[in-house]
Amino acid sequence: MSTSRLTQQDMTEAEQRELKTRLDRARIAHGRPLTNSEINHVKKTYIDQLIAERELAAKKARQIKKQKTAKLDTSATYSWSANNHTRGKR
Repeated sequence: MSTSRLTQQDMTEAEQRELKTRLDRARIAHGRPLTNSEINHVKKTYIDQLIAERELAAKKARQIKKQKTAKLDTSATYSWSANNHTRGKR
């Protein structure tokens, strides 16, 4: 499944603040303003991490949804009339 890259506009406010915090930490660690390459590297690693977290959350949500729909009613018996067309196939 090919998904498009996550952009800063697609991020929540908290995620955008975390990105700015990481950029500030990298700038302080280097002791100078970051180059475009360094900024892009920090952004890319953070976006990759976000995409992985979102994919994991989506996978869990799909599993929960599948478990909820897979529960069968064991007290019910099989009914042929409920599973067939009332007027027959056309």
